[in-house]
Amino acid sequence: MSTKPFRFKEFEVHQDKCAMKIGTDGVLLGSWVSISEETFSILDVGTGTGVIALMMAQRSLAEVVDALEIDTDAYEQAVGNFENSPWGDRLFCYHASFQEFFQEIDDKYDLIISNPPFYNPSEMEEMVAARKVARFTDALPFEHLLYGVSQLLSDKGKFAMIIPRYEEENVIALAIQMNLHPNKITRIKGTPESDEKRSMIEFSFTATSIISDVLIIETNRHQYTAEYTALTKDFYLKM
Repeated sequence: MSTKPFRFKEFEVHQDKCAMKIGTDGVLLGSWVSISEETFSILDVGTGTGVIALMMAQRSLAEVVDALEIDTDAYEQAVGNFENSPWGDRLFCYHASFQEFFQEIDDKYDLIISNPPFYNPSEMEEMVAARKVARFTDALPFEHLLYGVSQLLSDKGKFAMIIPRYEEENVIALAIQMNLHPNKITRIKGTPESDEKRSMIEFSFTATSIISDVLIIETNRHQYTAEYTALTKDFYLKM
C-alpha cells in the first residue's frame, strides 16, 4: 500500500492509517456546501483523514473548525494532517463518538457537515473488516446523527451531508422529525447514462422551497464535466 500523501492545491493528506481513503464523495461535499461570511464555527462529523475539515478551513474564515473521529488511528492521522496544514491554529479534532460529543458539548455550530458511514449490503462480502466497520451505518445511525445535529446547530445554521441516493427519502423524513428541513439537494451521476448514485443535501431549521439539480461527473473516462471541474478546481491539482 502506498504511503504517499494525497496532495491537493493548498494542503496534503496522509491516509495510510485510515480504513476509508479519500474519495469523490468527501471532496464533492466539501466543495459543494454553502459557506457564508457569517459562518464562524464549523463541525465535521466522522472526519476520517480530516479532508473535509481541511477543505472547510481553506474555504472559510471560520475561527473554529472542529472535527470528530471515533477511530483511534484515523483520529491520530487527522490530528497530524491538521498540524501540517496552513490552518493548524483553527483546526481541532475530538476523539469521541458523536453520541458522547453532542451530549457533552454546549457550543453551537453555524455549519455541520458529514460524510457519514454507509455501505451497500451486496458489497459486504467483498469488504475487509476495517473497511466494513468504517462504512457500517449502525456505527452512526442516521437517527443519531440527525438528532445530534439538531442539538448542536445554531438557529440559522446549516447541516450538509452526502448519502446514497436510495436513502434520500428516508433521511429527509427523519430530518423533518428533528425540525431539519431540506433547502438544497444535488443528486450525483457518474456519467450521463448512469443512475443517480449519491444525494448531497443541505438542511436548516427554516422550511423553504427546495433547490435541486443533478451533477454529472464525467462524460467519458477522465473527461470531467465543466460543472464538476468548476466545483472542485480549488482543490484537485489537475483541475
